[in-house]
Amino acid sequence: MIRTLLFAGLVLAGSPALAHGGHEHQALGWTWDPWIILPLGLALALFLVGRARLAARSHLPRKRALLFLGGWAVLALSLVSPLHEGGEESFALHMIEHELIMLVATLMLAAARSGGTLAWGLPNGLRRSLGGNWSRPIRAAWRALTEPMTATIVQALVMWTWHAPALFDRALAQPGWHVAQHLSFVAASLLFWTAMLNPRGGAMLTVACLFLTSLVEAALGALMALSTSPWYSAYAAMGMSGIGLDPVADQQLAGLLMWVPGGLVHVGAALVILYLWLTGEKQSPPPMPARTPIKYR
Repeated sequence: MIRTLLFAGLVLAGSPALAHGGHEHQALGWTWDPWIILPLGLALALFLVGRARLAARSHLPRKRALLFLGGWAVLALSLVSPLHEGGEESFALHMIEHELIMLVATLMLAAARSGGTLAWGLPNGLRRSLGGNWSRPIRAAWRALTEPMTATIVQALVMWTWHAPALFDRALAQPGWHVAQHLSFVAASLLFWTAMLNPRGGAMLTVACLFLTSLVEAALGALMALSTSPWYSAYAAMGMSGIGLDPVADQQLAGLLMWVPGGLVHVGAALVILYLWLTGEKQSPPPMPARTPIKYR
């Protein structure tokens, strides 16, 4: 395990080319794909402009801004840093990238609740039109997709579908499919965390959805971790991954990364919500004392 972490550190630092069994892995660089950079830059620009406009009208709490900027930074580094290129040479590094997107970045972005701020970053005419009748179907669709059970099912389907060997190999081979994969992960996990943080079905339903998600993710991770043959031809053809593991060991490490951290985050979130729900009930206001009857003389 220590050897694996050392090689991973060298890869992420963009170290000189490493040779393993005759297969050479070049030093990794940053990804400047416009299909990644432009949406990230647009989202940041909308947020900064919108926050500046709102701050001119009233005082804004810093907490949501820090959550949005932190989530944006994690998302950007996951998609642009050498970790992204490393994921093309190691399934374990690819899994770290996906876990950062779905467990950290989108959770922080959903917690920031910055939809209104982003809307204020739009041009005035477009922003005003968002309140028109044409936007009602969009709001209705958003409300339907952020129902707890719906969001849970959508994320599970996205996760399992994209990890099917045929689709995952296609995403590794074709940049357009790779962008679509990441967009799907971002969208599905944003819907999921929005539904979990703003529950409309009650705390117990939210807790149940989080536990269910932990089981779904753990099942997929366990299948990878316990498999004795590589699932994906692109990684199998390398002979040795970018972190010095053979394809089976690399896949098993990736499965463990999905199985353990992913499960812990969802179970931890469920326990926090359950605790808040229980303590909220205990801290309910005490009953009013009985009124003393007035005695008339």
